[in-house]
Amino acid sequence: MRIAVLGQGAWGRTLASVLRQQGHELAVWSRSHGSDPAAVLQRQDLVLSAVAMAGVPALAQQLSAGWPGAVPLVSCSKGIDLQQHCTASQLWQQAIPSMACLVLSGPNLAAELDQGLPAASVLASIHTELASELQRQLSSQRLRLYTNADPIGTELAGALKNVMAVAAGICDGLGLGANAKASLLTRGLAEMGRLSQLLGGDPATLYGLAGLGDLLATANSPLSRNYRFGLHLAEGDSAAAAFTRIGATVEGPATAEAALVLAHRHALHLPICEQVVGLLQRRNTPQEAVRALMERDLRREWV
Repeated sequence: MRIAVLGQGAWGRTLASVLRQQGHELAVWSRSHGSDPAAVLQRQDLVLSAVAMAGVPALAQQLSAGWPGAVPLVSCSKGIDLQQHCTASQLWQQAIPSMACLVLSGPNLAAELDQGLPAASVLASIHTELASELQRQLSSQRLRLYTNADPIGTELAGALKNVMAVAAGICDGLGLGANAKASLLTRGLAEMGRLSQLLGGDPATLYGLAGLGDLLATANSPLSRNYRFGLHLAEGDSAAAAFTRIGATVEGPATAEAALVLAHRHALHLPICEQVVGLLQRRNTPQEAVRALMERDLRREWV
């Protein structure tokens, strides 16, 4: 296939490498190139967008007028837009309603794929036949693809697990132990599910690659920027200092803030997201956040 990859951060570069090794013909674009992104779209069979979430709204609008006919797009960005409070694929669809859009998400730490280690991911779309065709075209020995018909649930799971990865980094940074971390991630998964289901996601998606799979990878690996960000917060760094130490995009903090806006809009309580945002805004310390979670009112588990 002829494939354009928009975005050359760690994930965009890795995807391009995987696709090249499969024999696909690649055209790549990065904002740092200073070139016109529309130029790489011509004569393509498929476009993959792996730009950071903050760059999606402007890029989608920029490309909307000249989108090349029926060429589909696979959105690989993870997050929730802070201004419009929607996912990356929703931003693309708003800008280009006629375009077939798919979502790629799963436990895909770019550094491991770069080392040739195997991984799996999910290709989600309401266009099920297209998703199945691209599954066959894009799967390889390095990256095995599954499909589902729940793009919104897939995206929300992939976005919200970054918030839980920040919380997991805080938990490990404070040395709270395996029991506490298991409890945190289990309750975090429930929190992810409440918001996802409210916004139209399929609850089953949460227990697939984009939900539990991605959560296990990013909440337990120092290769995860969100996990490392949490470690730095636990050490007493401010959010600004933690961003500086990471030196790359960290989607979890902005996602936590956007998730809280959505939760408040629908009278939904997300205690872990609330404590993460409190830490980002310096309204509490890591120790106070843990105490607040442990002192919440007792209740049934599935609430």
